[in-house]
Amino acid sequence: MYDFAIIGGGIVGLSTGMALSKRYPQARILVLEKESQWAFHQTGNNSGVIHSGIYYKPGSFKAKFCRDGRDSMVKFCQEYGIDHEVCGKVIVATDEQELPRLENLYQRGLENGIEVKRISPQEVKEIEPHVSCVGGIRVFSTGIVNYKQVCLKYAELIQQQGGELRLNTKVLKISPNGKHHVLETNQGNFETRFVINCAGLHSDRIAKLGGVQPQAKIVPFRGEYYELTPEKRYLVKTLIYPVPNPEFPFLGVHFTKMIDGTVHAGPNAVLSLKREGYTKTDFDLKDFAEVMTYPGFWKLAAKHADEGIQEIIRSFSKAAFTRSLQKLIPEVQAEDLVPTHAGVRAQALMDDGKLVDDFYIVPGNNSIHVCNAPSPAATSSLEIGKAIAAQIAQHSDMPAVVS
Repeated sequence: MYDFAIIGGGIVGLSTGMALSKRYPQARILVLEKESQWAFHQTGNNSGVIHSGIYYKPGSFKAKFCRDGRDSMVKFCQEYGIDHEVCGKVIVATDEQELPRLENLYQRGLENGIEVKRISPQEVKEIEPHVSCVGGIRVFSTGIVNYKQVCLKYAELIQQQGGELRLNTKVLKISPNGKHHVLETNQGNFETRFVINCAGLHSDRIAKLGGVQPQAKIVPFRGEYYELTPEKRYLVKTLIYPVPNPEFPFLGVHFTKMIDGTVHAGPNAVLSLKREGYTKTDFDLKDFAEVMTYPGFWKLAAKHADEGIQEIIRSFSKAAFTRSLQKLIPEVQAEDLVPTHAGVRAQALMDDGKLVDDFYIVPGNNSIHVCNAPSPAATSSLEIGKAIAAQIAQHSDMPAVVS
C-alpha cells in the first residue's frame, strides 16, 4: 500500500514527488511513468527557458508561481551544480504600432515585481547587435537550463528519500477500493491512499479514469522549431522575443539561446493530429476525432482564424517562417536554418472556446488532478510541487514536516 501515487514523470509530477517526500518523510511514494525515461514529452521538448513571469496576469497563479519559481529554480541549479545561465532577454517592438503593447508589457512586469528596463533601439543593439527594432524592454531575470537534467535530479532526490520510481508503467484503469484506489497498469496493480494526476497531455483522460470530470479538454498544439547553423549562432547572444499579441494565446516566433550553445528559432503553433504528435505526419484517429467533435475547438478556431492560417502557412513554408524571423533579425536567411525537434503543448480548452489561461488543478475523491500546467510550468515546478503538497495536506491525516 502506497500513501501517494503520482501518475506522470514529467517535471510537475517529479517536483510533486519531491515536495511530498520532504513534507511526509515517512510516506510511501510511488511515481509512475508510461515512457522509458523521465521528462519524455512536454518537459523534454520545451525551450529550456527559466521564465521571469512578465507576461502573466498580476495576481494569477502563473505570475506568482513563475516569479517565485524562477528564484527557486536558479537556487536549485546552483545547489546541485546543474548547468544554467541567467542571461536575460530582450522583448522588442518591430514597428510603431507595437509600442503601446510594449509599454503595457513593461507596466505588467513592474506589477509582477520583475526587474525590467525600457531600452532604446541603440541600447537593444548593445545587447543584441543584429536586432532591428523601434524600442525594447530588457528583462534581467530570464535564464536558460536543461530541464531534463533538472528532472533527473528531482528523481534522484525522491529515491534518496525512499520513494519508488517506475518507468514503462502505463495506468490503464483507476478503481476505488474503499477509501483507497487501485491503479491497474501494464505492470500490475498498485494500491494507494491518494492519487496525484500529473499526466500532462493525457491529464483529462486520467482524471476521467479517476471519476473526475474536468470542465476542459486537452487540445494538443505542436510548436515547430528551426535551429541556426553553427556559423550563424553569433547572430543571437541571449533571448530575443517579439511583442506578443494579447488576443492570441501564443508568444510568436522568437530566438532562444540554449544552454548547450545552440540557438533555436520558433515556435509556430499548429494543431497536432495526435496528442504526442511531434511530426506533421503523426496521426491518431481517437485523438483527432476528439478534437474535431469538440465544440470548444471550433469556437477557438473561429476566433483566431487569421492567426491560425498564418501559423499553418509557417508550418509548411520555410520561406514564411524565415520572414517572421527576419522581422527581428533581418540578416537571417532560409539557408541559415535547419529543422530541429518540435514540442507538443497540452492546452486545456473550455467548452465555450476559451483557453484555460492559468494552472488548473481539480480535486477529486482522495485525488488531485493537474489538468492544465502550460508554460511556465517548468520554471514554476518547485513552487507547483509545494502547492500541490500543501493542498494534499487538507485531505491527508499523515504527520507532515513543514519547513
